Amino acid sequence: MESRSLLAMCFLMPFLCQLHSLMVLDKQAPETPVFFPWRQRGRETGKGHRVKRAWVIPPISVPENFRRLPMLLVQLKSDKQHHGRVIYSIKGPGVDEEPRGIFTINKNTGEVSLNAVLDREKTERFKLQAFAVDEVGLTLEDPTKLEIVVLDQNDNRPVFVQEVFTGHLAEGAIPGTFVLKVEATDADDPRTDNAELKYSIIQQDTPEMFSINQNTGEIRTVQVGLDREVVGFYNLTIQVADMLGEGLTNTARAVITIEDINDNPPEFMQEFSMEVPENRSNLDIGRVNVTDKDLPGSVNWKVRYFITKGDIKRAFSIRTDPQTNDGILSLVKPLDHEEQEFYQLTISVENEAELSPSAPRPSRSQTQVNITVKNLNEPPVFSENPKVVRVKERLAAGSDITVYTAVDPDSKQTQKIRYSVVSDPANWLSLDENSGQLRARYALDRKSPFLQRGWYTALIAATDNAVPPLNSTGILSVEVQEVNDHAPVLLPHLGDMCKNSQPGSGMLLTASDEDMPPQAHPFHFQLDTSFTELTSNWSLSPVNDTHALLQLIADVQEGVYTLPFWVSDSGNPPLAQVQFLNVSVCMCDALGTCKGNAVALFGSGTGISLSALIIIMSSIALLLVLVLLLLLFRCSRSGDVHKGLLADSEDDVRDNIFNYDEQGGGEEDQDGYDIIRLRNPGLSVPPSPRLKPPIRRDTPYNQTLPRYPRRPTDRPSDIADFIHDGLQAADSDPSVPPYDTALIYDYEGEGSVAGTLSSILSSEEDSDQEYDYLQEWGPRFRRLADMYGHQ
Repeated sequence: MESRSLLAMCFLMPFLCQLHSLMVLDKQAPETPVFFPWRQRGRETGKGHRVKRAWVIPPISVPENFRRLPMLLVQLKSDKQHHGRVIYSIKGPGVDEEPRGIFTINKNTGEVSLNAVLDREKTERFKLQAFAVDEVGLTLEDPTKLEIVVLDQNDNRPVFVQEVFTGHLAEGAIPGTFVLKVEATDADDPRTDNAELKYSIIQQDTPEMFSINQNTGEIRTVQVGLDREVVGFYNLTIQVADMLGEGLTNTARAVITIEDINDNPPEFMQEFSMEVPENRSNLDIGRVNVTDKDLPGSVNWKVRYFITKGDIKRAFSIRTDPQTNDGILSLVKPLDHEEQEFYQLTISVENEAELSPSAPRPSRSQTQVNITVKNLNEPPVFSENPKVVRVKERLAAGSDITVYTAVDPDSKQTQKIRYSVVSDPANWLSLDENSGQLRARYALDRKSPFLQRGWYTALIAATDNAVPPLNSTGILSVEVQEVNDHAPVLLPHLGDMCKNSQPGSGMLLTASDEDMPPQAHPFHFQLDTSFTELTSNWSLSPVNDTHALLQLIADVQEGVYTLPFWVSDSGNPPLAQVQFLNVSVCMCDALGTCKGNAVALFGSGTGISLSALIIIMSSIALLLVLVLLLLLFRCSRSGDVHKGLLADSEDDVRDNIFNYDEQGGGEEDQDGYDIIRLRNPGLSVPPSPRLKPPIRRDTPYNQTLPRYPRRPTDRPSDIADFIHDGLQAADSDPSVPPYDTALIYDYEGEGSVAGTLSSILSSEEDSDQEYDYLQEWGPRFRRLADMYGHQ
């Protein structure tokens, strides 16, 4: 009971203090002090000596949030009013400076009043200046300071710096371990109890695991037994209060997360059984799993698996699934059911992180995995893959190459194997499907495009008779070895050699062999020893595997020499043949160029003589002169002056009528006469041989033959003029008799729009013929109609 009374008194004491201060202010308010500072100073000393005549005003305290306004604060009084009344004024913040209008003064009485509610948190004190002047403006007193102090009241609640405080704590922490610190602020005067804060935990989960320092706000553990697997986090409600914990209050939350440590080992809960097919590899065959109570996804929860026993062949592997923490067991090497049907593996597990010393020792960190190998049909297996065979090139057709066979790995089954060719690029192989015997269909040349660097590759398949059948493919690599069947050929076959050459110079020789190495180079060059003069005048020295140097070691005459050589290859056995080289020995200039080759050639006694060469050159020159003269004569003929449209009968080819047994099909027949000449007389006439024209039947045989066809003019003025000139030429032709003779035709033709020509009449008898229809043919035939028509 006494404790409760004491607690009630503690709460009432602040309010009683504030009430007493307000009552004192209310009593002092009507009794506003009048200040005479100089008089007060004289009373304090008890002497009547002279003092400095100036105001001294002590600070005036005013409580914040006072609302009975206006409130008289103080009255100023000057004793220097000898010549009239005194005028008072104040200046400073709250009067004529921001915030304006808080304080005012009665200029006649000097009373200073408060006109607004004060807030200490905004302005703690106001510093003003007071003035006193007479009616004419003379200063009666020196300006003095008037300080107004705002007294604090507990009008602000404490505020936490954040609404939720978070902290982290490892599980298993000992009592007294620091977790986090909460913090709050109060806008009241920190020098008073109004801003004196106290902290407390007003709510937390049971059991109570945390405590708080009421002065600093530090939260620490108070008990053991923090286990993340039991409680993962804690929610605390924190309270702060001013007035030493007895005033205004506020609350916030503190969330404490328990961090995981590796205090739980992984453990297997069972054994596992799996099946795996034989002859398979690189496949997952099953999963194993463990339990771990630590935080999923953390290093304390992640595990590693190991195969510790039962995998002598290293055919299995195990890895961890990072999402589920399971162990994935894989087969990395193929197994054979006939060799071993059952495997028993021992799998162990551990965490990636080190186990905490406080964790219990695991009891089930290992398990057994039983694996059964399933028997499956296996494809045949070639004993050699790839199989390498070597044969000579041009192997005879039908010759044996090799026997390529496979075996069935299913020893408990009896199966028959058949063979087939999968790939045979040159179709060179013949295969026995039962025995696997390979023979050559034809001779294969080493230069075949199907050989790659002398190797021929084919694919052979072996298939069993199981259901379904299985097959395998074997690679047959056949090396076609080179046979030395070509002798080398000397290069070049001729050349020049300077008679006056420097020592060490000569003619470089080489050889070409159609065979491939090692049946070709290095080549061996040798002068034919049967010619003794060669060895005394010439020398041959090797340069490398393919070249030799021919040198002249004696003074010989200029001319052409034929030297026999023996050139052999390096085949087994080597081949050689006699080669001939024509060497022209001559004198050379400073640049090493052979000069006087013609003299050397003739002097050697071979080839043609100089006189014969002169005759040949003279004949060629004479022939060129004749060709030039002929060209000049043709050019002079082409430059003659044109004399008229039909001036020369030899240049006209259009007015001659040739006598044929059959005329043809009228205008539709273009064989007898080219009508294009009438349409375009300007075209050139192709040259034709000047043959004897056929004899005309309508003239005596003793008359003069008609002239050869004439070339048409290049500038025909009009087709009518052309025809008119042709008629005149026909009438005045001396080669025809002066009478008309009817022409006889065997067949005129069909389909012609023209009338029938029964006879050719002279111009004197045209009155019986009607030519008026020519008027309808156009302007080119109107002149002809005027000449022969009705006048």
